[in-house]
Amino acid sequence: MMRFFFSLLCLVLLAPLTLAAPASPAILPETFAGWQRSGAVVRSQDAAVADVTGAALLKEYGFTDFESATYTSDGRKLTIKAARFADASGALGAFSSYRIPEMLKENIGDQSASANERVLFFRGNVLVDAVFEGLTAMSAAELRELARALPLPGGTAANLPTLPLYLPRQAVVKNSMRYLLGPVAMTKAAVPLSPELVDFSLSAELATAEYQSAAGTATVTVISYPTPQIAAERLRGIDAAKQNDEAAGTFHTRRSGPLVVVVAGNMSADDAKKLLGAVNYDAKVTWDEKTYLSPRDNPGNLIVGVILLTGIVLAFALISGVAFGGVRILLNRLFPGRVFGRPGQTEFISLHLDRIQERSPDPNASGSIKNS
Repeated sequence: MMRFFFSLLCLVLLAPLTLAAPASPAILPETFAGWQRSGAVVRSQDAAVADVTGAALLKEYGFTDFESATYTSDGRKLTIKAARFADASGALGAFSSYRIPEMLKENIGDQSASANERVLFFRGNVLVDAVFEGLTAMSAAELRELARALPLPGGTAANLPTLPLYLPRQAVVKNSMRYLLGPVAMTKAAVPLSPELVDFSLSAELATAEYQSAAGTATVTVISYPTPQIAAERLRGIDAAKQNDEAAGTFHTRRSGPLVVVVAGNMSADDAKKLLGAVNYDAKVTWDEKTYLSPRDNPGNLIVGVILLTGIVLAFALISGVAFGGVRILLNRLFPGRVFGRPGQTEFISLHLDRIQERSPDPNASGSIKNS
């Protein structure tokens, strides 16, 4: 009986661990800002459904799933495609890769840009590509309401990467910033380095942008590595490779902590040194660190869990004790002397202390030794 209740207790305590993970929430809402969804929603976890030619790029940024839907409002039509990524870094990288130089900056979500009827923006880990059939003065406000309705990831997955903040801001070419996490995105961005020199197996990430100067246009690339030692080793490899490359042209490098900075293109040495000097690693940058206690790290939740576990154990102990005693009483009434309380089969040692006085020798009794 005790084994049964112990097994039941283990099943109750371990049941939450065996439950399947909840499905991801839907990306697009049914309605927003007067727009009503019409027709079926296309959902897929295949990156090729989201973009046939850019499937490899989406996977490199951590693509998870995709939704596409058509909305109508007052005779107007709006087509929306939404791709979800593992974290906000993937959404930023995909946004920077799909954004074109002709787009204008907008104020929608975390970052946004528009070109005529097309608006591209992302919020959290979701990238949205919206195409209107007829813009109005309220189109941007309507998309801002859509951005607020998008699901956000939990924990640090919603934090944007800090690496793009290290790029110099002066003389930067509009919409030229790219955030890169792999060789596919690096090749598409035409970075003047090979993926082999960067070595993404070392958890490298890149931020690159183009800059104007009197001599022409140059590219500034900031590569982040986990440690300064890895960055120093990769910098030596990059310098050695470029010294033997006659087609490299103007090429300047510098390291700041775990960051490797590369300036390449049509730029004077003085201008290149100014851009290199503008990139300085700041160990105090903590934008992507947790600023709150997660439910797992909160000591209050631990205390509550201990109290609940103690209550469950006590409840099962009480139930098992009552059940064990109740079963004995019930069996004794139904089968008296057959299951419990059988004196003939019970081994019990009794000292009979009440009989010790009766069996003690009496000095006056017959047969006792007397002095003659």
